[in-house]
Amino acid sequence: MSHKPSVLFVCVHNAGRSQMAAAFLTTLGKGEIEVRSAGSQPADKVNPAALEAMAEIGIDMSAETPKILTTEAVKDSDVVITMGCGDECPYYPGKRYEDWVLEDPAGKGVDSVRPIRDEIKGRVEALIASLTPATA
Repeated sequence: MSHKPSVLFVCVHNAGRSQMAAAFLTTLGKGEIEVRSAGSQPADKVNPAALEAMAEIGIDMSAETPKILTTEAVKDSDVVITMGCGDECPYYPGKRYEDWVLEDPAGKGVDSVRPIRDEIKGRVEALIASLTPATA
């Protein structure tokens, strides 16, 4: 059995973008990819507009809670995707890093969060394609 790739999504509060990305990867990755998310300064709860936007497309994130970014989470991940955490994300050689420039959904209503959600979905689909071998 080959190694299951692992991905860590990091943003400042782990309440919006990184939570939506992790939920998409969990759902669309069908168990083929290990998924983590964390924040450099985690919020108290997941952004309600992000919860609503994901629920609209059948993905329930209501049980999720923001988590603190640890060096262990970075070390244990093959791919680290940052979303506006700046220099607060630890860097380890040998990891694949991507910085996804996405609008922050903090303080926005669901109408403003939907386009962010849809952009994250497209990026996650491309990520899955890059991490999983094509099936013939």
